[in-house]
Parts: sequence; structure tokens; C-alpha cells
Amino acid sequence: MSTQTSTAAAETAAIDPTRYANAPADVLFGLPMPMSRVMAFKGERIGDDMAQIRMAFQEEQANSRGEVHGGSIATLLDCVLASSCRAHDPEAYGVATIDLSLHYVSAGTGDLIATARCERRGRSISFARGEVRTENGTLVALATGSFKLIARNPVARN
Repeated sequence: MSTQTSTAAAETAAIDPTRYANAPADVLFGLPMPMSRVMAFKGERIGDDMAQIRMAFQEEQANSRGEVHGGSIATLLDCVLASSCRAHDPEAYGVATIDLSLHYVSAGTGDLIATARCERRGRSISFARGEVRTENGTLVALATGSFKLIARNPVARN
């Protein structure tokens, strides 16, 4: 095992997957993200190249049938895939989406839970796949994406 691989593995192993569970509504896995408050995201778990985000149902995000709008589901998938790509060191990296491909399988109602895994992390580009399910386990959507890792300079929060 290379030094780089063993260092990354040690960093990943050291992360408590639920350490961000009680973060403020405008913070997603240690990074300020006002959109997470608006979208009602709650980062539930991160680490071991995986991430899980819950999106609480909000009437404002419903389509004309009262189901979660596809655009909200797309945003949830973009965020959870991106989070899985920075799961090895959540506060050190941001990401920029390069490509995102979605497949809607069924309507989403109620709270939705998105999970993703980073399948490959390179020096600057990472690849992830994930899914969204209802609380009772019904598959809602699948996605794959590629993301550019961007080292962050921490910004002081007021």
C-alpha cells in the first residue's frame, strides 16, 4: 500500500461518521452552505468514502401532485454525491460538479434519504454514485457524477 493510500485510509478511519449530525441548518458536513437550510438537508453520516443526507419534506418543494419535485431530488443527489467525494476529509475540500446523470424511478413523498459512495478519487477528479429512497425504502432515483476536488481555505463564521 502506498504512503498516500495509507494516509487517506487513516484519515477516513479517524472520522466519526455522525460527527456532523447536530450541525446548524446552514452547514453541511462542516462547510457553510446556506442552501442546505433552504432545502431542509441534514447531513446524517459521512466517512469511509460514503455520505448520507436526509431531506425533510417541505410543501414548497412539491410538484403539482404534492410529491417532491424532481429538481429538489436532483439537488439532493448532487449534494450527497459531492459529499461522498470529500468524505475522506470533509472540511478540507469543496467540490465542483463536472457531470451529473440522474434516473428517476418512482415518485418521492415524505422525507427522502440520499446515500452515495465515492467510487474513485483521483488527485483532482472523483467519481461517485448514489440513490434516493423514501423512509420506507422505496427507490426514487439513481445518479452518477464526476466532481473536481477543490482544497478549501477555511472561512471564519460569525
